[in-house]
Amino acid sequence: MLTNREKEVLKLVKEGYTNKEIAEHLCISSHTSKAHVAAILHKLHVKNRLQAAVLAPNYL
Repeated sequence: MLTNREKEVLKLVKEGYTNKEIAEHLCISSHTSKAHVAAILHKLHVKNRLQAAVLAPNYL
């Protein structure tokens, strides 16, 4: 369901990273980081990062 990169991003979201911090950690742009987070929220059918973080163990 999630791509490998989305799983990496979800792990960082779960750890409390911001989009900017995710971008710096993965050496991607902030825009790309934001797009990955949006895709994750859509795929997990959740409204926010907190809900995604709660579900993260089921997808990692």
